[in-house]
Amino acid sequence: MANIKSQIKRNKQNERRRQRNKDARTSLKTTTKRVHATVASGDADAAQEQARSAARALDKAASKGIVHKNTAARRKSRLAKSANAVSAS
Repeated sequence: MANIKSQIKRNKQNERRRQRNKDARTSLKTTTKRVHATVASGDADAAQEQARSAARALDKAASKGIVHKNTAARRKSRLAKSANAVSAS
């Protein structure tokens, strides 16, 4: 444990941010799983809608620095590809 007052404060801030980022990443995983579940069920319209909401969540996370912007772009691309595959078939 730190003895310096500013370091104690910094540790508390880091812990709060870690928890916030963890919650955000967990919710991203949940939205992604929803898309995959909808794609598996074969509902094209719902899959498109779920992919759109997941893309929005990924964009928001990337802008806040929770995930890297290229990671968000890659995940959005993969979600869109799977959602479009359902609507094509």
